[in-house]
Formats: sequence, structure tokens, C-alpha cells
Amino acid sequence: MGRGKIEIKRIENKTSRQVTFSKRRGGLLKKANELAVLCDAQVGVVIFSSTGKIFEYCSPPLSMRHIIDRYQRVTNTHFEEIDAQQQIFCEMTRMKAENDKLQASMRQFTGEDLTSLTLNDLNQLEQQLEFSVNKVRARKHQLLNQQLDNLRRKEHILEDQNSYLCRIISEHQQVATNTKVGDIVMLDHFPQFYADEPSRNLLQLSPQLHTFRLQPTQPNLQEASLEGHGLQLW
Repeated sequence: MGRGKIEIKRIENKTSRQVTFSKRRGGLLKKANELAVLCDAQVGVVIFSSTGKIFEYCSPPLSMRHIIDRYQRVTNTHFEEIDAQQQIFCEMTRMKAENDKLQASMRQFTGEDLTSLTLNDLNQLEQQLEFSVNKVRARKHQLLNQQLDNLRRKEHILEDQNSYLCRIISEHQQVATNTKVGDIVMLDHFPQFYADEPSRNLLQLSPQLHTFRLQPTQPNLQEASLEGHGLQLW
């Protein structure tokens, strides 16, 4: 049994389409080569794939340029070629027209050159300006809120630093006050200490500075007859 007839239409499946393209492209180039060799014909084939790749075949010893030139001579057709200067002039003209259009739009946005506008154009221009103003105000409020948040954070940081410094200063002042009070208390005791020192010395030396009299405890030593014997001790 022979192979069934294939319906000629675009293959929807991308993978199947690519496989079919590769097979039939190879067959077409093979047939073109066989035609050129067997029949001594001049054959030129140009193929562009769906992805933009180019495939070509030209029967030797000719080149594709020779085939195209012969085709133009035989058919009396010419491919239009735009001169480089003319292309540059066209591009400059287009850019000048676009620039003029932008300048006119800028003047209209600034309230100038409104005489050529219709009522609908003025309404559209007003709506565009209101929309732009709303966007500008929203951005302005966003920046102001960001700056306000930054200032609040800086304020909290400065308050914390101020509290820390006040606490450090208070601790140093308290330590200094306690030190001064302790020094004053010690100095207040020094005069009393030095005032008490001579008195203690005097008390220790008092037996040598004051005379005392030894009285005998025996009765017979207190008789008047013994007073002249020098029993008094000074």
C-alpha cells in the first residue's frame, strides 16, 4: 500500500513544523542540485525559515549575484535602491516634524498657542494637566512624609543620646559630691584629733608633773614623833 496523501496546509505543531521544514528543505536543495547537474541548468534557490534564517543554493560556477543580475536583465525589472543621502534627508525631515510637534505640545501645556485647539482638544489638555498635577502632588506628599519620618527618627535618637549624657553627668556629679563630703568629714576630725593628743600626753606624764604625798597606813607611822624623820615622799 502506498502512503496516504498529505493535506497541504500549515502545520500547527511547532516541533513537527520544524522537522518537516528541515526534511523538505534538504530535498528541495538536493533536487535543485540534480537539476543543475543533469540538465546543465543555472539554478538559484533562496529559502528563509520562520525564524529568519536564510538558506540558499546556486549552481556552480555561478554566484547568487550573477543569477539575480541575469534575472533582472531577462525580466527587465530592477530592485529599487534608495540613495544614502536621500535616506538621510528623509530621516531628518521626519525628526524635524516630530520635533515641531513636541514643541507645539510643550507650548500648549504651558498655556501658549491655544488658538488652534478646539473645545475637545482643550478639554483633553485640561484633563492631562489635572492628571499631571495630581501625580506631582502625590509625589510631593510622599517625599514630605519620608522627610518627616527621618526627622522623627533623628529626634528619637537625639533624645536617647541626651538622656544617656544626662545620666552620665548625674552619676559623675554624685560621685564628686560624695568624695567632697568624705574629705570634709575627715578634715573636721583632724583638729579634734590634734587637740586631744597633747591632753593624752599630759595625762601620761601627770605623775611626773604633780607631787603627791605617801601617807603610811600604819598608825605608828602617823605619830608626831616620826614627823621629823623625813618619811614624806615628794
